Amino acid sequence: MTRHPLTALLVLSGLIALTAPASAQSTRDRVSTLENKVLTLERLLENNQAVQTDLLRRIQALQTENQSLREDIDRLQFDSGQGADRQRQLYLDLDARLQALEARGGGAAVAGTDGGGADAAPALNDADSYQAAFDQLKAGRYEEAQQGFLKFLTDFPDSTMRGNAQYWLAETYYVTREFRTALASFQKVITDYPTTRKVPDAWLKVGYCNYELQNWSEARAALNTAVARYPDSTAARLANERLAQMRSEGR
Repeated sequence: MTRHPLTALLVLSGLIALTAPASAQSTRDRVSTLENKVLTLERLLENNQAVQTDLLRRIQALQTENQSLREDIDRLQFDSGQGADRQRQLYLDLDARLQALEARGGGAAVAGTDGGGADAAPALNDADSYQAAFDQLKAGRYEEAQQGFLKFLTDFPDSTMRGNAQYWLAETYYVTREFRTALASFQKVITDYPTTRKVPDAWLKVGYCNYELQNWSEARAALNTAVARYPDSTAARLANERLAQMRSEGR
Protein backbone atom coordinates (compact mmCIF):
# COMPACT_ATOMS: atom_id res chain seq x y z
CA MET A 1 0.00 0.00 0.00
CA THR A 2 1.49 3.33 -1.04
CA ARG A 3 1.87 6.10 1.45
CA HIS A 4 1.02 9.67 0.63
CA PRO A 5 2.13 12.90 2.37
CA LEU A 6 -0.46 14.52 4.62
CA THR A 7 -0.71 18.25 4.16
CA ALA A 8 -4.15 19.67 4.85
CA LEU A 9 -6.26 17.23 6.90
CA LEU A 10 -5.03 18.69 10.19
CA VAL A 11 -7.65 21.47 10.02
CA LEU A 12 -10.52 19.08 9.48
CA SER A 13 -11.64 17.71 12.80
CA GLY A 14 -9.96 19.68 15.59
CA LEU A 15 -9.50 16.38 17.35
CA ILE A 16 -5.72 16.45 17.78
CA ALA A 17 -5.01 18.44 20.95
CA LEU A 18 -1.47 18.07 22.27
CA THR A 19 -0.66 18.43 25.98
CA ALA A 20 1.97 15.98 27.33
CA PRO A 21 5.51 16.18 25.91
CA ALA A 22 6.92 13.72 28.45
CA SER A 23 5.05 10.84 26.82
CA ALA A 24 6.19 11.61 23.27
CA GLN A 25 8.87 8.91 23.04
CA SER A 26 6.55 6.25 24.44
CA THR A 27 3.85 7.14 21.95
CA ARG A 28 6.31 7.19 19.07
CA ASP A 29 7.34 3.67 20.09
CA ARG A 30 3.69 2.58 20.08
CA VAL A 31 3.18 4.13 16.66
CA SER A 32 6.15 2.17 15.35
CA THR A 33 4.91 -1.07 16.90
CA LEU A 34 1.41 -0.59 15.54
CA GLU A 35 2.71 0.24 12.08
CA ASN A 36 4.77 -2.97 12.06
CA LYS A 37 1.66 -4.95 12.96
CA VAL A 38 -0.27 -3.34 10.12
CA LEU A 39 2.51 -4.17 7.67
CA THR A 40 2.46 -7.80 8.83
CA LEU A 41 -1.29 -8.04 8.29
CA GLU A 42 -1.02 -6.48 4.84
CA ARG A 43 1.55 -9.06 3.82
CA LEU A 44 -0.53 -11.91 5.21
CA LEU A 45 -3.57 -10.70 3.31
CA GLU A 46 -1.65 -10.52 0.06
CA ASN A 47 0.02 -13.93 0.36
CA ASN A 48 -2.27 -16.34 2.20
CA GLN A 49 -6.05 -16.49 1.96
CA ALA A 50 -6.12 -19.21 4.64
CA VAL A 51 -5.46 -16.68 7.41
CA GLN A 52 -8.65 -14.66 6.83
CA THR A 53 -10.48 -15.68 9.99
CA ASP A 54 -7.52 -14.96 12.23
CA LEU A 55 -6.81 -11.80 10.26
CA LEU A 56 -10.24 -10.36 10.98
CA ARG A 57 -9.79 -11.02 14.69
CA ARG A 58 -6.40 -9.34 14.68
CA ILE A 59 -7.74 -6.34 12.74
CA GLN A 60 -10.41 -5.83 15.40
CA ALA A 61 -7.73 -5.92 18.10
CA LEU A 62 -5.64 -3.42 16.16
CA GLN A 63 -8.61 -1.08 15.82
CA THR A 64 -8.96 -1.05 19.61
CA GLU A 65 -5.24 -0.39 20.00
CA ASN A 66 -5.39 2.32 17.34
CA GLN A 67 -8.18 4.11 19.19
CA SER A 68 -6.15 4.04 22.40
CA LEU A 69 -3.16 5.38 20.51
CA ARG A 70 -5.26 8.19 19.12
CA GLU A 71 -6.16 9.29 22.64
CA ASP A 72 -2.46 9.42 23.56
CA ILE A 73 -1.51 11.36 20.45
CA ASP A 74 -4.21 13.89 21.30
CA ARG A 75 -2.36 14.59 24.56
CA LEU A 76 1.11 14.97 23.11
CA GLN A 77 2.94 18.27 22.85
CA PHE A 78 6.31 18.56 21.14
CA ASP A 79 8.83 21.35 21.22
CA SER A 80 8.97 21.05 17.44
CA GLY A 81 5.80 21.50 15.42
CA GLN A 82 7.28 19.19 12.81
CA GLY A 83 7.43 16.37 15.33
CA ALA A 84 3.76 16.82 16.18
CA ASP A 85 2.83 16.80 12.51
CA ARG A 86 4.68 13.52 12.03
CA GLN A 87 2.69 11.88 14.82
CA ARG A 88 -0.55 13.11 13.28
CA GLN A 89 0.51 11.81 9.89
CA LEU A 90 1.34 8.38 11.27
CA TYR A 91 -2.03 8.12 13.00
CA LEU A 92 -4.04 9.20 9.95
CA ASP A 93 -2.11 6.88 7.65
CA LEU A 94 -2.66 3.92 9.97
CA ASP A 95 -6.33 4.80 10.36
CA ALA A 96 -6.89 4.71 6.62
CA ARG A 97 -4.87 1.52 6.17
CA LEU A 98 -6.75 -0.28 8.94
CA GLN A 99 -10.05 0.66 7.34
CA ALA A 100 -8.84 -0.66 4.00
CA LEU A 101 -7.61 -3.89 5.60
CA GLU A 102 -10.96 -4.40 7.32
CA ALA A 103 -12.83 -4.07 4.06
CA ARG A 104 -10.46 -6.32 2.12
CA GLY A 105 -10.35 -8.99 4.82
CA GLY A 106 -14.11 -8.94 5.32
CA GLY A 107 -14.76 -9.17 1.61
CA ALA A 108 -12.48 -12.17 1.20
CA ALA A 109 -14.09 -13.99 4.12
CA VAL A 110 -17.56 -13.55 2.67
CA ALA A 111 -16.49 -14.57 -0.81
CA GLY A 112 -15.48 -18.09 0.23
CA THR A 113 -12.45 -20.24 0.84
CA ASP A 114 -11.30 -20.94 -2.70
CA GLY A 115 -9.23 -17.72 -2.78
CA GLY A 116 -10.22 -17.05 -6.40
CA GLY A 117 -9.15 -13.72 -7.83
CA ALA A 118 -12.61 -13.01 -9.26
CA ASP A 119 -14.18 -13.12 -5.77
CA ALA A 120 -11.51 -10.88 -4.25
CA ALA A 121 -11.75 -8.12 -6.86
CA PRO A 122 -14.86 -6.30 -5.52
CA ALA A 123 -13.34 -6.01 -2.00
CA LEU A 124 -10.09 -4.65 -3.44
CA ASN A 125 -12.05 -2.12 -5.47
CA ASP A 126 -13.89 -1.14 -2.30
CA ALA A 127 -10.65 -0.43 -0.47
CA ASP A 128 -9.02 1.28 -3.43
CA SER A 129 -12.00 3.59 -3.97
CA TYR A 130 -12.02 4.64 -0.32
CA GLN A 131 -8.27 5.16 -0.30
CA ALA A 132 -8.37 7.29 -3.45
CA ALA A 133 -10.95 9.64 -1.93
CA PHE A 134 -9.09 9.73 1.38
CA ASP A 135 -5.86 10.63 -0.40
CA GLN A 136 -7.59 13.59 -2.08
CA LEU A 137 -8.79 14.70 1.33
CA LYS A 138 -5.32 14.45 2.87
CA ALA A 139 -3.93 16.53 0.02
CA GLY A 140 -6.49 19.29 0.60
CA ARG A 141 -8.35 18.70 -2.67
CA TYR A 142 -11.74 18.91 -1.04
CA GLU A 143 -13.97 19.03 -4.12
CA GLU A 144 -12.26 15.94 -5.54
CA ALA A 145 -12.56 14.23 -2.15
CA GLN A 146 -16.27 15.03 -2.02
CA GLN A 147 -16.83 13.47 -5.43
CA GLY A 148 -14.73 10.47 -4.46
CA PHE A 149 -16.63 9.76 -1.26
CA LEU A 150 -19.99 10.31 -2.95
CA LYS A 151 -19.01 7.82 -5.66
CA PHE A 152 -17.81 5.37 -3.02
CA LEU A 153 -21.13 5.57 -1.17
CA THR A 154 -23.00 4.96 -4.43
CA ASP A 155 -20.80 2.15 -5.70
CA PHE A 156 -20.41 0.14 -2.48
CA PRO A 157 -23.75 -0.04 -0.61
CA ASP A 158 -22.56 -2.96 1.55
CA SER A 159 -19.09 -1.71 2.46
CA THR A 160 -17.99 -1.79 6.08
CA MET A 161 -16.31 1.55 5.46
CA ARG A 162 -19.46 3.50 4.60
CA GLY A 163 -19.69 5.13 8.02
CA ASN A 164 -16.16 6.44 7.75
CA ALA A 165 -16.72 7.59 4.18
CA GLN A 166 -19.84 9.51 5.23
CA TYR A 167 -17.93 11.14 8.09
CA TRP A 168 -15.05 12.29 5.89
CA LEU A 169 -17.52 13.52 3.28
CA ALA A 170 -19.08 15.67 5.99
CA GLU A 171 -15.63 16.94 6.96
CA THR A 172 -15.00 18.18 3.41
CA TYR A 173 -18.11 20.34 3.69
CA TYR A 174 -17.14 21.54 7.16
CA VAL A 175 -13.64 22.63 6.21
CA THR A 176 -15.00 24.56 3.21
CA ARG A 177 -17.50 26.27 5.57
CA GLU A 178 -20.59 24.75 3.99
CA PHE A 179 -21.99 24.35 7.47
CA ARG A 180 -25.61 23.49 6.62
CA THR A 181 -24.54 20.72 4.26
CA ALA A 182 -21.92 19.56 6.76
CA LEU A 183 -24.52 19.48 9.53
CA ALA A 184 -26.85 17.24 7.52
CA SER A 185 -23.94 15.00 6.56
CA PHE A 186 -22.70 14.57 10.14
CA GLN A 187 -26.26 13.84 11.29
CA LYS A 188 -26.40 11.12 8.65
CA VAL A 189 -23.37 9.44 10.25
CA ILE A 190 -25.29 9.25 13.53
CA THR A 191 -28.60 8.08 12.11
CA ASP A 192 -27.46 5.76 9.32
CA TYR A 193 -24.24 4.33 10.80
CA PRO A 194 -24.82 4.19 14.58
CA THR A 195 -22.17 1.51 15.16
CA THR A 196 -19.29 3.29 13.43
CA ARG A 197 -16.53 4.55 15.70
CA LYS A 198 -16.94 7.99 14.11
CA VAL A 199 -20.23 8.62 15.93
CA PRO A 200 -18.67 10.47 18.91
CA ASP A 201 -16.81 12.76 16.53
CA ALA A 202 -19.98 13.23 14.49
CA TRP A 203 -21.85 14.44 17.59
CA LEU A 204 -19.02 16.87 18.27
CA LYS A 205 -19.18 18.22 14.73
CA VAL A 206 -22.97 18.53 14.86
CA GLY A 207 -22.35 20.82 17.82
CA TYR A 208 -19.64 22.72 15.95
CA CYS A 209 -21.83 23.20 12.87
CA ASN A 210 -24.72 24.50 14.94
CA TYR A 211 -22.32 26.84 16.71
CA GLU A 212 -21.18 28.27 13.37
CA LEU A 213 -24.82 28.63 12.32
CA GLN A 214 -25.56 30.38 15.65
CA ASN A 215 -28.04 27.70 16.66
CA TRP A 216 -26.93 27.94 20.28
CA SER A 217 -29.41 25.57 21.93
CA GLU A 218 -28.87 22.90 19.27
CA ALA A 219 -25.12 23.30 19.62
CA ARG A 220 -25.30 22.83 23.39
CA ALA A 221 -27.55 19.79 23.03
CA ALA A 222 -25.20 18.04 20.61
CA LEU A 223 -22.09 18.85 22.63
CA ASN A 224 -23.73 17.65 25.84
CA THR A 225 -24.68 14.43 24.06
CA ALA A 226 -21.05 13.81 23.13
CA VAL A 227 -20.03 14.35 26.76
CA ALA A 228 -22.80 12.21 28.24
CA ARG A 229 -22.57 9.24 25.88
CA TYR A 230 -18.81 9.11 25.34
CA PRO A 231 -17.31 10.62 28.51
CA ASP A 232 -13.81 9.19 28.02
CA SER A 233 -13.43 10.16 24.38
CA THR A 234 -11.49 12.98 22.78
CA ALA A 235 -14.80 14.19 21.38
CA ALA A 236 -16.14 14.62 24.92
CA ARG A 237 -13.09 16.61 25.98
CA LEU A 238 -13.35 18.92 22.98
CA ALA A 239 -17.10 19.25 23.52
CA ASN A 240 -16.49 20.36 27.11
CA GLU A 241 -14.00 22.93 25.87
CA ARG A 242 -16.52 24.35 23.39
CA LEU A 243 -19.25 24.38 26.05
CA ALA A 244 -16.93 26.35 28.34
CA GLN A 245 -16.22 28.76 25.49
CA MET A 246 -19.94 29.22 24.91
CA ARG A 247 -20.51 29.98 28.59
CA SER A 248 -17.75 32.58 28.54
CA GLU A 249 -19.39 34.14 25.48
CA GLY A 250 -22.80 34.17 27.13
CA ARG A 251 -24.23 31.77 24.56
